[in-house]
Amino acid sequence: MEVLPELPAVTKNILEEHMQSIGVETHDDLRFIEEADLMTVLRPVQARKLLSVWKQKYQTPENSSLSSEASPDQLLSLISVSPQSSSSTSSSSPQLDTHWEDNFEIPWTKFPEELMQPLERGKRPGPKLRRQMVRIVVTEMMEKCPHVGKKHSTDVAKKMVSKYPKSLQDIIEGDIVGTGYHSLVKQLQNRIENVRCTSTPKIRKRKHESNSDDTDEIPLEERAAMQDTYGCVKWNVQFLPREETQESQQQKMEKLKEMFQQSDANPEEVKGLMKSTFYTQRQHVNQGKSIKCLREDWPFLFDEIGMSVHFKELTGINLKETFIRNLDLKGKRLLNYLTTVCVKKNKKFLQTYARLQRMRGQQSGCSEDVKEMVLLLLSYFDEKEESIFFYVDETSLAEDVQLEQVSLTPAIIVCGQSCYSSTRYMLSLDQTLINTNIPSFISALCLMFGSYYCFNIHYPSELASTLEFLQRCFFTINPEKGTKVENKNSKRRLNLNPRVLTLIQEITDHEWCDT
Repeated sequence: MEVLPELPAVTKNILEEHMQSIGVETHDDLRFIEEADLMTVLRPVQARKLLSVWKQKYQTPENSSLSSEASPDQLLSLISVSPQSSSSTSSSSPQLDTHWEDNFEIPWTKFPEELMQPLERGKRPGPKLRRQMVRIVVTEMMEKCPHVGKKHSTDVAKKMVSKYPKSLQDIIEGDIVGTGYHSLVKQLQNRIENVRCTSTPKIRKRKHESNSDDTDEIPLEERAAMQDTYGCVKWNVQFLPREETQESQQQKMEKLKEMFQQSDANPEEVKGLMKSTFYTQRQHVNQGKSIKCLREDWPFLFDEIGMSVHFKELTGINLKETFIRNLDLKGKRLLNYLTTVCVKKNKKFLQTYARLQRMRGQQSGCSEDVKEMVLLLLSYFDEKEESIFFYVDETSLAEDVQLEQVSLTPAIIVCGQSCYSSTRYMLSLDQTLINTNIPSFISALCLMFGSYYCFNIHYPSELASTLEFLQRCFFTINPEKGTKVENKNSKRRLNLNPRVLTLIQEITDHEWCDT
């Protein structure tokens, strides 16, 4: 007879997980369990019954030594311990297959015909069929293992996307977004959490959230460094180029200062000097020099030509070229989705769209579309326009800008009543104007975005979704781990913004005609 025969299977599994979390790995460890250790899962009398039997069975040296080699997977048998021998108890308890995902087969045969038809024909299944597919797969996964983690969902999503890439991959206008399977992983994880919510007692919900595979707990110092290096391939250059010395670097830095004062400086020569002094630029940035000092030492670093060189060395990506290429690929589809689908879903978004249309008037062209796209993205994610744009009079000079009212993070100063009417922009960082004459909106946007990476700036939480969407879809920076978002109040962080993944998936599934 079991000690706690009335204990539901779900509670036993939760208790097993709890014991592992507090360090129980062998039968011998049970000697150190106290009643308080079990109170988050069991009622007082249940905890005392279990402790009483454990003390009788495992506290003697003989039984302790016999049981010392028990694995964590046998903990479920310890919970259901009976007055019989420990060996008989263990053999009667179900054992979980800890390597089930290696042999897991996607239940293709259980998919309905209306789902298999688009998969086999390379078409994208509709949202309803995709949700049905996810439910079937998760049911199969949780039958194999009730404690499915993020790694398992990722492995399964990879298998599914590799078999039907045209139907399931995250792709916009032929361009794969990130790894191509993030949105499917998100759907699998969401379904798993929904299933768990229906079977997990409330007392355990808090624990499940904090231990989720979707999050990492990292000390503040390490997290800050990770956010600085996020998306970079050459963040900390350890050695000078072999042909360079400290003296030659200093000479080139002075040469660049002189050329910045010249109106006819050779762009190719500037690019060459900026590339050859990248080592020293990174040293100065990573040492924490102020923006004012950096601007004095490296004026071209805040100019389009110089930042593009630094950004390419730092991330491996061409800043403006990559944005324009992705704009050509995805911009029209995104704008079509926002202006035909989202306007019907949200009244506040519809009001924003109507306001922007009045401001835009009859203006057309790529630049105007980009302005509308960015402003609508801010509205879609419910993020504030003033966090990224600061409006001044069209005739304002640099000294006229009230910088104390501008955000500390990179901000575009719009010289005009709106982005549509403006023909000149400035860029502010740390409430300091770092570029006072930017001729186009696209250039201003690229300089604003590039500043986050070149100067080790974290995305502010109030712009987190918009910036990450631009990062992943238009600047093609797609790290699988980490985040560039500041996190002021909690250790908990998500590697991938779920709202961004949702929008990517919806755009991918959006059917439209490019007229």
